[in-house]
Amino acid sequence: MYISTSHLAETAKAIRTNKIDAENFIKQTCTLINKNDIHVKALIKEKNRQDRLIKEIKILKKKYPDIESRPPLFGIPVGIKDIINSDGFKTKAGSDLPSKLFKGQEASVVTKLKNAGAVILGKTVTTEFAYFEPGKTRNPHNIEHTPGGSSSGSAAAVAEGIVPLAIGTQTIGSIIRPAAYCGVIGFKPGFDRINKDGVIPFSVSADHIGIFTQDIEGIDLAASVLCNNWTQINNLLKKPTIGAVTGKYFNQANPEITEHFENHINNLKSLGFEIKRLNPFDDIDDIINKHQTMIAYEFFQVHKKWFENYESKYKLATKELILKGKNISTKDYLISKNGREEFRKKLEQLMFKHQIDVFLSPATTSVAPKGMQTGSPLMNLPWTYSGLPVITVPIGKSIDNLPIGVQLTGFFNNDEELIQHTKRIYSEFYKS
Repeated sequence: MYISTSHLAETAKAIRTNKIDAENFIKQTCTLINKNDIHVKALIKEKNRQDRLIKEIKILKKKYPDIESRPPLFGIPVGIKDIINSDGFKTKAGSDLPSKLFKGQEASVVTKLKNAGAVILGKTVTTEFAYFEPGKTRNPHNIEHTPGGSSSGSAAAVAEGIVPLAIGTQTIGSIIRPAAYCGVIGFKPGFDRINKDGVIPFSVSADHIGIFTQDIEGIDLAASVLCNNWTQINNLLKKPTIGAVTGKYFNQANPEITEHFENHINNLKSLGFEIKRLNPFDDIDDIINKHQTMIAYEFFQVHKKWFENYESKYKLATKELILKGKNISTKDYLISKNGREEFRKKLEQLMFKHQIDVFLSPATTSVAPKGMQTGSPLMNLPWTYSGLPVITVPIGKSIDNLPIGVQLTGFFNNDEELIQHTKRIYSEFYKS
């Protein structure tokens, strides 16, 4: 499934215990970058990257000579989406605007990674201001296809194996969609489980920081470091009951995706998982409208002053969203924003009523489209609007050898359980 295998959990353990030398791992990583990323273009270029990283590893080794005292991500290189401030790196946000506009304190998500022993491999490519105008990144499985957006570089970097962990953001579908397109595991925590300071906002009411890895265990490890008030859960005894989504929302996916999804459901049934068919989005058009209204209004608020001074530097898709947001009334915005919690409660009540542990749905409407357009986020939008935690896993490939994924959604502030349920389901699925 992966261009080059780099599982976070096992790699982190091996580096911590000196089974893999951290300096040698960095050298191998930089060799892979020179080999693979020249085509995929997931990372923003950096001179003397290897020299910088080796210096940082030497400092870490001196700080933590004792294996037992080493933090959980000791020596792990991490890719950081280029809307997130990280000391020593410019933030450009995939735009032509002056980077001085985005200067600020390092994001706490980056500081937490460093405190856990990670080193910053570099910035990953993003679409312009995390919207639809694509960057240079290509899909590692076929460079003629999109990696998705807006966390395109983060997803592609993990898929091509040049980094075992990368950080992205999602406002509509920008973690789950590129993860599914690139065949990696993506985790969008519940709303506000990871602090968003030091990140250029898209929509403060919808922005989520999330995680990309090649392994569910790695998601668990990284989430334990980055999520607020994390409570580790291990070995849930009960097999999770799965609510498979149906209805108009489900039918947004094309026949290839829905056929894979139905086959996947049958496979899970054969493994003994209870499946209940549910239609949680009978009002999907209203959900889409409210979410789009909310994010457009807030996007305009973020860019209002920049747009006045640098309108000519904005690309078309971004400019259109700013102008759309400018024309939205405060009344319509507040209706849309205030609808989030009511919608979330409705979904959770449905889960309680039918006694399901997770929703299961297609992660995308199609496989990664050919060309650079970033694809549709419609399968992700309602889950983002609700703020519920979501994780996507690859379940196979299309006839054209492109990855296909599904997404699982859990209860609000129960991210820990969602990850454990996902582990349980897919440890059995991948073995079958």
